[in-house]
Amino acid sequence: MNNLPEQIHAILQQNKRTDPTNYNYLIKQGGYVAPNSALITDAITALSLGKNILLKGPTGTGKTKFAETLSFLFQQPMFSVNSSIDLDAESLLGFKTLTYENNKQQIQFVPGPVINAMNDGSFLYIDEINMAKPETLPLINGVLDYRRTLTNPFTNEVITAKEGFRVIAAINEGYIGTVPLNEALKNRFIVLEIPYIAGDQLLALIKSNSTLTDMQTIKLFVQLSEDLVRGVKQGKLAEDAASIRALLDACDLSSLIPPERAIKRAIVDKLEDDREKQFVQNLAETLF
Repeated sequence: MNNLPEQIHAILQQNKRTDPTNYNYLIKQGGYVAPNSALITDAITALSLGKNILLKGPTGTGKTKFAETLSFLFQQPMFSVNSSIDLDAESLLGFKTLTYENNKQQIQFVPGPVINAMNDGSFLYIDEINMAKPETLPLINGVLDYRRTLTNPFTNEVITAKEGFRVIAAINEGYIGTVPLNEALKNRFIVLEIPYIAGDQLLALIKSNSTLTDMQTIKLFVQLSEDLVRGVKQGKLAEDAASIRALLDACDLSSLIPPERAIKRAIVDKLEDDREKQFVQNLAETLF
């Protein structure tokens, strides 16, 4: 995708955002490469209308990179939350701590990523949102709907987000430790499915985002990726095996060591199932 569609140019210019032609520069610097222009158009449209977006897809498809790219296009700083089972109110909103001023002890509230993003009018990125405990996320329900407000439980202050505040969240479904999002939470987002990229787009991504320069080897890695994705769809491999992130690691290693060994280090050895390991090894031996 050499240029953004005219619709995206119009949306960004209407909202007084950055020059969208910078997207091409961003891709060369490791930005997100969309499998189709509609995906970026829809994400920018939703954010421009004040909506939150939920990026849904397998691991390694570039969801975090997509969020960073959107942050760049809108010239908005982005505060991040990495969800886990231990995510609590302090991790989201902030915490109280003791400080000293004029030799006197005082209690000071240190804001967390949610409140920082609200006060700054910036983007908030919540990664692996379905890893959080179901009782934690309702804390920010008011932040995610039209109210854009929050009552800080630590200070009782009512906080209203500044103009520009948006929430981008990401989920990998079906992984150990994840829980289904409840409907009240899911309805606060526009959902975008993030697929694997393939073909010429993947080839361009490898050229611009890895140290591998040999074109024939790059084409073989594109074929390997297609075979891995096919294996995932057929139920022969876990989604981790088809991670674009892992594929780029293998490409980097292949610029210095044999591709088969690079694939073993970057992809095969991450898998748990011996049959899956053998499946990927067989693909590597066949191609390389």
